[in-house]
Amino acid sequence: MPTNGISRRSVLAAGAATGALAATGVVTAPAAHAAAPTLPNGTSKDKVLVVGMDGLRHDRIDAANAPHLKRMMAEGTYGRSLLYANPMAATSSGPGWSTISTGVWPDKHGVRDNSFTGRNYGQYPGFLARLNQVRPGLSLFAAVDWKPLDTYGTVTAGADAKIALDGDRDGYAGHDETITVDSVSVLRDQNPDVAFVYLGNTDVVAHANGTGQRYLDAIAVQDAQLGRLIAAIKARPAYATERWTVIVCTDHGHADAGGHGGSSIEERRTFVLATGPGIAAGARPIDTRLVDVAATVFHQLGITPDPAWGLDGKPVQQRSTDPFDSLQSSLTGRVDETGIPAGVLGFTRTAPSGWSVVNNAMGTGGVTEWHGWSFATDEFWSRTQRDQSRELNVRARGVFAVADSDEWSDKAFSGPYDSTLVSPAYAVAGASRVTLDFTTFYRQEGSQTAQILASFNGGAPTVVKSYTADVISQPQSLTVNVPAGASNVSFRFRYTGSNNWYWVIDGVTVRTS
Repeated sequence: MPTNGISRRSVLAAGAATGALAATGVVTAPAAHAAAPTLPNGTSKDKVLVVGMDGLRHDRIDAANAPHLKRMMAEGTYGRSLLYANPMAATSSGPGWSTISTGVWPDKHGVRDNSFTGRNYGQYPGFLARLNQVRPGLSLFAAVDWKPLDTYGTVTAGADAKIALDGDRDGYAGHDETITVDSVSVLRDQNPDVAFVYLGNTDVVAHANGTGQRYLDAIAVQDAQLGRLIAAIKARPAYATERWTVIVCTDHGHADAGGHGGSSIEERRTFVLATGPGIAAGARPIDTRLVDVAATVFHQLGITPDPAWGLDGKPVQQRSTDPFDSLQSSLTGRVDETGIPAGVLGFTRTAPSGWSVVNNAMGTGGVTEWHGWSFATDEFWSRTQRDQSRELNVRARGVFAVADSDEWSDKAFSGPYDSTLVSPAYAVAGASRVTLDFTTFYRQEGSQTAQILASFNGGAPTVVKSYTADVISQPQSLTVNVPAGASNVSFRFRYTGSNNWYWVIDGVTVRTS
């Protein structure tokens, strides 16, 4: 695990016995420990269990003996996505679990590495802390064996009772088993409303051995522990009258040889897997992000987040209405790009229904994928070139529109990059103002330009917004006055550049007032 401040996962050498236990994934009976803590009696029939599995690369689950995870995939919604990378935050546990718990990205919660320096949990608390504030009658439980999650209040803050063990000191395999035994007791024999249970040994094994057979063996152990937690829920006397949601998630991935913190696709892999009321069986959405865990917890408890909370997530069952996501089935593989595996289907230059791309001022040649505005996924686009901040496109979901003069210029070309993305016409009759909401990610360089233009009733487009400085994946809201007599408006996004950077647009909606 990473190097910033907190020793973690690399401590296997501290004790040969502990190291051997963690590295093999073998679980022995837990050492003697205190009985499971006692919680106040719960008050809700809607209940949630969140199981966090550290460093669990989702693309290795299929090869593992993991029947419980696979059953959840069949019975629930399974959304896979990628993390940020530096300079937003390292692909480390501190930022990852902070993102899961708070429901916001590192540019808000402030945790960028395992030192937890800059944490902003006062403004963006973890979901247990938030629940303790807004619904204090709930019975809240947390169990962790990576100690910083308790020390800094990332996960355990707000819990009525908690288990906080030290896996770095004592070994994760044994402590994961202790956590499982005690959490089973709490879930089966007491009445919690929300529980967060953390299991860390998959990460330790990957650090020591890579993501090969020993890692698959560790996944199998944790899958069995997950199965025991689910069985405990189903053994509850009141289970038939309760509405349980189970969520499994991870904080980051791993390089094949083990290790993370960097910007490779394998290190950035994350997932959210959920079953419960209103959560579709067998769904594989492309618009799920790691920030969605907290929002899903609130939704399943019937809690509507206050906009002042500033959540970046949404419930896993809530689908995006973004027009670009309709292009998912038409995405194709690479043409000129060489760093993208052939099996990654992630781009098209065909606009969605009602949209168009105007390239009559574009130069010739260049990289085919990026000849004018294109539509791409996070994995496809960020694979084009690592560590040029494409990994920071965190608030885009699914398929987004991107104009990238930098990548276009990687193959012989002549003339300028000059492309305009044109929206459909939106009705504005009788309205005084029209507001364009969207998410943008823009990097400024040189004489590059980025303009938004409005055209009413098909008239001459007028510039209503220009970008002249970086905007790192942020929501935007642009309000324009509606001229007298106007019945419709269309918006244009014009980008020009000369081997400069890029502009991303996503989540476009239009409303009137």
